[in-house]
Amino acid sequence: MRMNKVKSSQRINQTGEYYFSMRLRQLAELKLQGHDILNLAIGSPDLPPAPEVISAMQSASAEQNIHGYQSYQGLPALRSAMGAWYAHHYGITLNPTNEILPLMGSKEGLMHIANAFLNVNDTVLIPNPGYPAYKSVAQMVGANTIYYEMDPMTGEAIFDHSDHVLDEAKMIFVNYPHMPTGVVASHDVLRKMNEKARKHDWIVVNDNPYSFLTDVAPVSMLQVDTHMENTIELNSLSKSHNMAGWRVGMVVSNPEYISYILKARSNMDSGMFYGLQKAAIAALELPDSWYHTLRTTYQSRRKLGVQLMQALGCHVQPGQQGMFVWALVPQGFEDGYQFSDHLVDNAGIFMAPGGIFGTAGNQHIRLSLCSTEPVLQNAIHKVSSIKKSLS
Repeated sequence: MRMNKVKSSQRINQTGEYYFSMRLRQLAELKLQGHDILNLAIGSPDLPPAPEVISAMQSASAEQNIHGYQSYQGLPALRSAMGAWYAHHYGITLNPTNEILPLMGSKEGLMHIANAFLNVNDTVLIPNPGYPAYKSVAQMVGANTIYYEMDPMTGEAIFDHSDHVLDEAKMIFVNYPHMPTGVVASHDVLRKMNEKARKHDWIVVNDNPYSFLTDVAPVSMLQVDTHMENTIELNSLSKSHNMAGWRVGMVVSNPEYISYILKARSNMDSGMFYGLQKAAIAALELPDSWYHTLRTTYQSRRKLGVQLMQALGCHVQPGQQGMFVWALVPQGFEDGYQFSDHLVDNAGIFMAPGGIFGTAGNQHIRLSLCSTEPVLQNAIHKVSSIKKSLS
């Protein structure tokens, strides 16, 4: 028998399979064996988009001659709607012609940005804890990664590195409001980050999908880097409009940076479906009451999420916002992985171990609030009824 010489690439071997991809497959096998597993780990909104959004999608899909390839830059009307959205909610004026690029989800944008700016052995600064995809996209293009930690109360970056190391870095990924900790950064924190980036000549990539789930006015890094000299911001309709599966996002920056990202993107996809773009326009034009209702829903769920964590003996840092609850695991457990497994085995509840977001999250666990209040109340009841086995 001839031996197959085809092997996976080194970049895939370095990156590995996304934790949730692997773990959800294991949990699916447990369900097939008859186990009842309650998934409280994934940040995928269970709420529907607004009726106007669905109606726009249906109407647009029925139009003639719209099922072919679309522009790589998206419909001019979509870019204008994105610009108006930024102006209304963030107070930022953008040129829809060359400062906004629609994306099929902001996660796609991370890869385009990495391809557009990073060379092999360039250095990228990654938040710890932070979204695992930041490290993955850097590794996929052969860049080196260095972690920085953050003040758990303010979100201010803490750099335990020499100026020489920081000068060598080309890019920094930031995420305000922050996932998984739920910290909302003040404008003072954003200004300090912008000043640090200017000092060391970094490109700042702010991943900003959570700003409409907080109790304060939406915050953008562009509010402190008003000329977008060194900032690229990603945004998304996934969380703010309950459209995670629709894959609609955007990247905004100065015209030069957008041109680089467009060059990378145009070689990787063939444009967003017309119907999705029309639906996105409808979503971006929703009244302020939409966001108020969304925030109110998550605030109510958060109270139950905190109650669940406390029932488990976890410590929740006050002041968190957004769609997750981030907590320290109880004493007696080695780390969040062990506690997560313990919850699955003893309570049939799956929460995300904090270690998947970086070493600074090892002693933590993350609860998603993307479940109804009855589901969260059921989880509290399950924990209360078997509390002795969890202690």
